[in-house]
Amino acid sequence: MEDPAAPHPSATDVLDRVTSPADLRGMDLAQLREVADAVRGEMIAAVGQTGGHLGSGLGVVELTVALHHVFDTPHDRLVWDVGHQAYPHKILTGRRERIATLRQGGGLSGFTRRSESEYDPFGAAHSSTSISAALGFAVARRLAGEPGKAIAVIGDGAMSAGMAYEAMNNAKVAGNRLIVILNDNDMSIAPPVGGLSAYLAKLVSSRPFLELRELAKKLSRRLPEPLHQAARRTDEFARGMAMGGTLFEELGFYYVGPIDGHNLDHLVPVLENVRDAAEGPCLVHVVTQKGKGYAPAEASADKYHGVSKFNVVTGELAKAPAGPPSYTGVFAQALIAEATRDSSICAITAAMPSGTGLDKFAARFPERSFDVGIAEQHAVTFAAGLAAQGMRPFCAIYSTFLQRAFDQVVHDVAIQNLPVRFAIDRAGLVGADGATHAGSFDVTYLATLPNLVVMAAADEAELVHMVHTAAMHDAGPIALRYPRGNGTGAAMPATPERLEIGKGRIVRGNERQGKIALLSLGTRLAEALKAADTLEARGLATTVADLRFAKPLDEALITRLMATHEVIVTIEEASIGGLGAHVLTLASDRGLTDNGLRIRTMRLPDLFQDHDSPEKQYDEAGLNAPHIVETVLKALRWNETRLGDAGAHG
Repeated sequence: MEDPAAPHPSATDVLDRVTSPADLRGMDLAQLREVADAVRGEMIAAVGQTGGHLGSGLGVVELTVALHHVFDTPHDRLVWDVGHQAYPHKILTGRRERIATLRQGGGLSGFTRRSESEYDPFGAAHSSTSISAALGFAVARRLAGEPGKAIAVIGDGAMSAGMAYEAMNNAKVAGNRLIVILNDNDMSIAPPVGGLSAYLAKLVSSRPFLELRELAKKLSRRLPEPLHQAARRTDEFARGMAMGGTLFEELGFYYVGPIDGHNLDHLVPVLENVRDAAEGPCLVHVVTQKGKGYAPAEASADKYHGVSKFNVVTGELAKAPAGPPSYTGVFAQALIAEATRDSSICAITAAMPSGTGLDKFAARFPERSFDVGIAEQHAVTFAAGLAAQGMRPFCAIYSTFLQRAFDQVVHDVAIQNLPVRFAIDRAGLVGADGATHAGSFDVTYLATLPNLVVMAAADEAELVHMVHTAAMHDAGPIALRYPRGNGTGAAMPATPERLEIGKGRIVRGNERQGKIALLSLGTRLAEALKAADTLEARGLATTVADLRFAKPLDEALITRLMATHEVIVTIEEASIGGLGAHVLTLASDRGLTDNGLRIRTMRLPDLFQDHDSPEKQYDEAGLNAPHIVETVLKALRWNETRLGDAGAHG
């Protein structure tokens, strides 16, 4: 069978001649089509080796080639929304030789990144930021009196976020320096496009048409006001009927489209026309197909949006080794069980039904499942409204995306003490997606809020208990956090237990006596237990506590451990300001360090960690068992040295 990802020799040759986008600008349309074919083949081959985002990138190959052919990048600023679709862009902007290192430790980022290339003017990995950023570039150029365009490429899914419309509402200040490319890859805005639509797009974006339209506007202004308004409405109505752009026109954009995003004969002249437009921001609506040019991805766009390694000939995805269930899967099944018992339970996700496991919930309870699109702020306040009316909403959002709704958590949930349940997926480090998707900060930003209860599951069995606890908790908002990936293999409970709020548990040792106490929050518990084995082998009696709650703290348990142990170490997969800070505050408030007690806090480092495997990331963060042992031994040596010095000077 012929390898669909293998470019023909002629296509490889033409791509060899593209060392930068400048090499595309002297090519004709036939050569550009060859380049597109070669880029598509290299992208499929690379993602087959590394895994990553496939379907969206395949859908914009021709668009990427056309944009770099028409615009003077990097002087013209090209901003990709999210960055899932930027792999072809990376191949064409000097990173072709490194494309097989995508998302690998030390390799290329899976998203755009300013430090990686001058062709990445703005880093992205969260949705719906591109228009705002491009507007900033465009206005800065205008204020400096410098030439140059700013082009934002945004998908139709990202247009479900309010931020995109906030930027568009402000876009008039950019004048003709801002161009927005709306990549409609779900046919959610326009029907399939054909020759007539392409002809109209080319016509209305042409300089003669624009000049004629401006002349007509000037003439109509000289008419009596009723006739002037009638002429304006006629122009908008005619263009809206022909091309569907009335909404964007109302936001101040000159709308062109829809056009076939895979047809360079259509794309290139339209982009040239809008590049040369005399005034005003412009929106070009292109329709593309996810997975274009690779049959398995065309047939299953969702499955091939983000993939593991796969066989490029057959499309068969590499199977994960058998092991414990994923935390996401455990959460989904536990929530379904709770909803089966309680008809007031409902679930909300912000465009991540499969990522959060709520697709399974929706299959069972479609009337109680809500996907609100890429709108985390709305998701949280919507959940608050449901809670205020007596429902028991679970708002399932990745930790990194919940950051986008922090004000709503404070203002709409915590201040009103509404019982919204936050299921925080992807807590801690996430591997190949890197810093933009790491769930580093949720303990810090949630545990600082009055009324909020914050739990962290140590394993999948604990997660089941915490889902049940959250379902039963009507006293106020409550959050449970859990990581990406598979569980530990813990025995699953036959019946979930309702945990006492703010109470931890001793999992090893004796809280009344010992030398070392390890206070763990979350899934570092397994590493804490390994560290305890090593410390015990050295003759150091070690107690291990799973605190379960970052807020409220189990103050009674922590106080007892501080009174009966020499060294206390807190361990969490979260940033500074979380569990460790709260434990130190407790010790300070109660004067518990006055008798030589050593407290050490272990947490994520105060930096944004690059993408790598989660195992390597946690090793780099210093949160594995050897690091815990080292922290304990250093604390003991410091104490012994201090006591020795005191004796020598006594």
